[in-house]
Amino acid sequence: MKTMGDFQLEQRMMRYSKFVPRLYNLCLSMGFEAGKIMPSRAFCSDENQGFPIILMAKHFGTFPFNHGRVGGIVATDRHGPHAHHGQDMVIIQASHVGYDPDSGQFGTYRRLQTSHCESTSDCGKIAAISSWYISEYHFACENILIERREDEVLVTIDNQLIDSSRKEGLMLRLEKMLQCEAARCGRDDYTPIEILSTAKTFVATDLFAARFTQLEEGETQVIGSALKGELFYFERDIVDEEEGHDHLERNLLPHMPRIVTAHSPALVAAQVNSQVEFDRAFRTIAREPAYRGKRLLFVSGIHIDISPREGQIFPLTKFVPWAAYFQDSDGSHETYEQGELWEMLKSQTIENPDQIGLDEAIQQMEGLQEVVVQGIDG
Repeated sequence: MKTMGDFQLEQRMMRYSKFVPRLYNLCLSMGFEAGKIMPSRAFCSDENQGFPIILMAKHFGTFPFNHGRVGGIVATDRHGPHAHHGQDMVIIQASHVGYDPDSGQFGTYRRLQTSHCESTSDCGKIAAISSWYISEYHFACENILIERREDEVLVTIDNQLIDSSRKEGLMLRLEKMLQCEAARCGRDDYTPIEILSTAKTFVATDLFAARFTQLEEGETQVIGSALKGELFYFERDIVDEEEGHDHLERNLLPHMPRIVTAHSPALVAAQVNSQVEFDRAFRTIAREPAYRGKRLLFVSGIHIDISPREGQIFPLTKFVPWAAYFQDSDGSHETYEQGELWEMLKSQTIENPDQIGLDEAIQQMEGLQEVVVQGIDG
């Protein structure tokens, strides 16, 4: 059963320098009051997320509240404090993924502050979590053999992959691959036709065998990329704690077959996390007593961090919106899906007469008369 919506990238990317003023003007069109809006961001802690934050401060006229945990997780216990800091509320949630414009690859980002401008993983948290699953998948791809023998397709599987006592690892959906005489086969009910030192050989189902019509008699190949996501799932011993250390991994775990088989795993993982977080966080926002009687717009999407070239200070960040939740001060509310949200943003002007000049604002503060702090004990 399909559990995630289609996250469209094409014709849905917007430069951050255009996204933020459009978002600000969208808020005004919804009745938000200029100068009374408290923005908040639920971003990862990477330094390349700073440029979006600067743009938010410029267009909303105040530094945004911090609603985020590593990986782009929404800290729902911060709803109350956020609500107390403004009249009208805006929250932007975004997972992020790097992009190398030279190679056209997602998942890496050039760090200009390193000794030799090295490219490293981006988002590092998503990459660290995904690496174990990708390794398990690659092992399976290389240790499942497909052979045509006497007009039958045989499947030879490494013993580790069919060990039913395992608590963690890639688990094959054997019922989709192997013939079984029982009406309902358990993992131990498949009878091998051959037992090898480190593997066992089985007869493939007709449906699975049909994927390998190109195999000639006596020919053997590794399953490789033919090990599609519907043929396996993962078991992983993680702490099932809301917004705990393993929260991001908990979000991704049910979707890991789709992630590890994707052309760009880091991109798909970022999309999945933002989809899961929006579905989870908007419910907590709708139930938060401190937000009652306030206008609130919660927008979720992903950041694409395009690697800067030497001489650039900030990345050319693009925002891809996924969905939004709007709550009016009278309690009425509405959810906007990706296509609708995109059109709403695109219809707004990028002109923002309320934006502040950051250099001028800082200079103004520098020019103010010194305030002496008094009443200090000791």
